[in-house]
Amino acid sequence: MNLFEIVDQIEKIDPEIHERLNPRRAAIKNITSFGSKVALAAMPFALGSLFKKAYGAAPANVVEVLNFALTLEYLEAEYYNQGTAKNVIPAANASYIAYITRDENNHVKFLQTVIAQLGGTAISKPAIDLSGGNGSGTGPYASALTDYATFLTVAQAFEDTGVRAYKGQAGALKGNQTVLTAALSIHAVEARHAAAIRQLRHDLGATTVKPWIVSSAGKGNDTGVAGVDGNYAGEENTTHLGINLAGAGAIGTVSASFDEPLSYDQVVALLVGTFLVKK
Repeated sequence: MNLFEIVDQIEKIDPEIHERLNPRRAAIKNITSFGSKVALAAMPFALGSLFKKAYGAAPANVVEVLNFALTLEYLEAEYYNQGTAKNVIPAANASYIAYITRDENNHVKFLQTVIAQLGGTAISKPAIDLSGGNGSGTGPYASALTDYATFLTVAQAFEDTGVRAYKGQAGALKGNQTVLTAALSIHAVEARHAAAIRQLRHDLGATTVKPWIVSSAGKGNDTGVAGVDGNYAGEENTTHLGINLAGAGAIGTVSASFDEPLSYDQVVALLVGTFLVKK
């Protein structure tokens, strides 16, 4: 991330950016003195504070999007934390899941901090039912914390949905390039998680599952579980920017070349009342 390019882009929209930041202009010029080893993940915190002083609180829609992302991360972190606590993960795969668990917990802390730096209020952790039973604890995935195969199947649905959800909110963050960069950084990691979980499922015996989504039978869902069809709705699409690629090869192969976003409303409809307990 080039900080000077970010400021240049803001200047195109707000020619008075330097006056707004003055006397913080010197702070921008001196950022390079931090040294080349400054962690990139720390930059949103510094910039969030700087821009908050220049512009006031972040736009409500940006904070809303970040809280939406935080809700997803709460769910994923809880899932992996519980999976680890319940010892459902075999020793041979413990290191894989440990890395993913660490990442999800770090995402929660990161988003909480960024929201605070932008002048917003991070939402509290919602009530979660990992069985998918809206608080009953007896939903269709009740065995996820006792049966490893089920654990991986639900994890796959969570990770694939998270990737699509982050992609769906990118447009809402385009007015804040710093936050967008941070969100896309998480998005990329979630995609790697999805590929890793899919590979683990394949190795466990679900040989039709690939590290990428391969739609079939006219639907995007390739988990083998009909209950998560909605999480994959649209993944069978072969038309992008008006270009129909259906004739370029098998539908599953063509659709696998693209990943579709999920809207805020779609994700809420999928999670609230199932994994996120409806109030």
